[in-house]
Amino acid sequence: MSKKKLRLLFAITAAALLIAEIVIAFYASGWIRNYLGDVLVVVFLYAGFRAIFFDRPARWYILPTIILLIAFGVEFLQLWGICNRLGIHNRYVLILFGASFSVGDLVCYMVGCIPCYLVEYITKKKGQLG
Repeated sequence: MSKKKLRLLFAITAAALLIAEIVIAFYASGWIRNYLGDVLVVVFLYAGFRAIFFDRPARWYILPTIILLIAFGVEFLQLWGICNRLGIHNRYVLILFGASFSVGDLVCYMVGCIPCYLVEYITKKKGQLG
């Protein structure tokens, strides 16, 4: 598969996951919202980064690790109460950013990074990504 087709595939995947995340944020409840949304958000970030910045870092595991660190960073900002400290009370921003810290969210982010690591490793082995 050409790099152009892979980049398009990543863009389509990111768009589909964004739609899924919006639907989950506004309409889902229970384990779908609490866990599946957190698993999918890191896959969305990965697909989005890969579609926009197609060239791969020097090592195959760097991009998924960066995505995981970003997700962890956002979660720890929730622990710090960043929205309250900044005076953010907009419902949509709170839904997007999240308002409460959870160790379970950290686990979900790690689970979500597994397919990202697999895609990076497999495509690196096949020489399909930059």
